[in-house]
Amino acid sequence: MKRFYTDATCAAVDGGYQVMLDERPLKTVGGRPQIVPSQALGEALAREWSAQGEKLDPTGFIMRDQTDFAIDVVASDPSDTVERTLAYGETDTLCYRADPEDALFARQNEQWEPIIEAVEQREGVRFARVSGVVHRAHPDTTLPALEAHLNALDPFALAGLHTMTSLAASLCIGLEAMVERADPDRLWDAATLEEQWQAELWGRDAEAEDAHNAKREAFRSAFNWSKLARG
Repeated sequence: MKRFYTDATCAAVDGGYQVMLDERPLKTVGGRPQIVPSQALGEALAREWSAQGEKLDPTGFIMRDQTDFAIDVVASDPSDTVERTLAYGETDTLCYRADPEDALFARQNEQWEPIIEAVEQREGVRFARVSGVVHRAHPDTTLPALEAHLNALDPFALAGLHTMTSLAASLCIGLEAMVERADPDRLWDAATLEEQWQAELWGRDAEAEDAHNAKREAFRSAFNWSKLARG
């Protein structure tokens, strides 16, 4: 599609901030007003539109796509997103460790325990740790407490949390990424610890490396979007 506008700006509107394309208010893919909660996010969205060339490149709209997900999908049915996000907590990657005698076990404990313990302390819950792949249920109060926390989030916070959680296959990592001063690279390294362990042992081909880097960038983008949405 050819570029159909000259200027992209961010304007304050009722309920937040909205991108204006030649003073026309932008809507989501679903046709809803694309109003965001912070000026920082609104300006980032405007920069995406300004950065486009004579032809629009859909891959350049990372912030817009996440924003439309928050408005069109999450806000319209928060309970569905809560359910899908909570499922990652039930079988959280960080809870499943190698056997204690394996060298990998020590690295998992070193990188994963601080993350799980921080979430446990902050949310007042307890996760079951498992050596092996056999499922072990968390204490009865854990998932209901996490569900209550997710239900209390606004659609933008929930959208960012869901995207980061699904990329990391870990609700603990998603929750820790929402904390002020979180380090997205440290968290992504924790999420892909086993993958990197295998690469150290056996190597990684170019295709696998490209896939790994693409997912890392997607996680960083979701992290940055969430931070901008909080203002």
